[in-house]
Amino acid sequence: MQIESLGHVVIKVRDVKRSEAFYNGVLGLPIVARSTRSPMTFFSLGDHHDFAIAGLGDDAESPGGNTVGLAHVAFKIGDTLDELKDAKRHLDEAGIPCAPVDHEVTKSLYFADPDGNQVELYVDASDVWKREPQRVAQASKLEI
Repeated sequence: MQIESLGHVVIKVRDVKRSEAFYNGVLGLPIVARSTRSPMTFFSLGDHHDFAIAGLGDDAESPGGNTVGLAHVAFKIGDTLDELKDAKRHLDEAGIPCAPVDHEVTKSLYFADPDGNQVELYVDASDVWKREPQRVAQASKLEI
């Protein structure tokens, strides 16, 4: 067996409508389907679905910082620092605090969705990882 690519990511949320407003309304992910059997929404970035949210209800526990599970989901938004700066302005206008990080091969913004799930928006900044794969592990504060 050999895996070809990452198919999709599904995260758990409390309120599907609120999370739709975040992922579709704020981040602009296109909605392609909604489940009629369970509270779930599917988003596409060019495939049948690349990302989905599954509603658990208002009494669901928040993700913990020191627990096993998904650390974050990352979305590529371009290849230039100007695109990342535009995204930061957009998040600032939406009242979403974010932390800029320089990973050398990417420049990133990290923030939380309405349920505390961590999200990363990034731009590709270098292909040095093709020659030196260990470079993907770099991280420092980014000033933008």
